[in-house]
Amino acid sequence: MRSFTDFVSGGCEMKGNLQTIVYAAVLGAICGSLLAGVDQLTGPYKEANAQAERIRNILEVLQVPFSKESGPQELAEVFAANVLEEKFGELPVYVYPASQDKDKVKSVAVAFEGRGLWGPIRGFLALRPDMRTIQDITFYEQEETPGLGGQIASSWFRERFKSRRIIDADGKSGIRIKRAGGLQAENEVDAITGATMTCKKVEVILNETIEKIVRAYPNNDE
Repeated sequence: MRSFTDFVSGGCEMKGNLQTIVYAAVLGAICGSLLAGVDQLTGPYKEANAQAERIRNILEVLQVPFSKESGPQELAEVFAANVLEEKFGELPVYVYPASQDKDKVKSVAVAFEGRGLWGPIRGFLALRPDMRTIQDITFYEQEETPGLGGQIASSWFRERFKSRRIIDADGKSGIRIKRAGGLQAENEVDAITGATMTCKKVEVILNETIEKIVRAYPNNDE
């Protein structure tokens, strides 16, 4: 039989365990409430910073001059003064018109997004007025492997796209991101060594967008 001492000891242990559970539950509730409050307070700032980064990438890919130290307000002002948001058919585009003649265009940017190897990849592709030649490209969101696929956002990789064509010599739309070496067709780009899967994902994402561009601008083929 259990002694009175054992009974009292067991009761104290159960009481201690219950207190621990209640304490953990209360602490968890308090922490959850604090985190929710912080998220509500910082949410607008996060959204504003995300929008500023998006605008920064649009200006950069269109090659609109702006100060690298510009804050969200300054970026928004430069964007409003220089970029037109339009639609060609169902395709939303960002147009950078010539300053002296709004009917003439310096460059046009189109947003792209899709699934990368580890997460979403988002960016902007800018084309020259012929809508067939790449002017620039940016990747403003990606979760690829640092030092490998993550290098898609590097300036040296983006540089490889400049002046490449989005159609080949036979008029077929799309670009090819291929292993470096040998002669390149006008729609081919050197891949990142060791990041084959990411490059293939980028190729698929960009070609989906290129198909939309070609459908929206069918009369620009030379």
